[in-house]
Amino acid sequence: MKPKLILPVVILIVGLFAGKTFFAKAPAAAAPKPKVHGEVYIMPKDFLINLKDGRFAKLNVGLILKHHYLAEAVAEASGGGHGAPKSPDGYGSLPQEALVRDIVTDALTGADATELISKSKRKLLKEEIVEHIKSHTDVKVEELIFTDVAVQ
Repeated sequence: MKPKLILPVVILIVGLFAGKTFFAKAPAAAAPKPKVHGEVYIMPKDFLINLKDGRFAKLNVGLILKHHYLAEAVAEASGGGHGAPKSPDGYGSLPQEALVRDIVTDALTGADATELISKSKRKLLKEEIVEHIKSHTDVKVEELIFTDVAVQ
């Protein structure tokens, strides 16, 4: 090859390599880790609970369920059909929701109002309720949340 021809070919090859490196797409950023590990299910019917000393609380409860649990449980409850059996008015699609409501009601009835008002005591109550749900139902609950709490 002629020396005058070698230099442009080398420059062309180096330029192509540099351009490929410069214009190559940056690697895709990793998907952010979810802050909530599971799916949130809000129980549609609120709770009215009698507390200690004649006080009462009105609250809404939500459950953080294992991913895909609700869809699987509804499909199983409906026998794999196209729809789950119709729930009573005020109840959602969560199978065994009545049992969960019973556990929440039992755990909170007669409680001291400060247990629902104090953040640290409320956290302990929620953990206790989750343990009862796990041990007495088939519901795959990860966490319990109170979306609204009013104590009178």
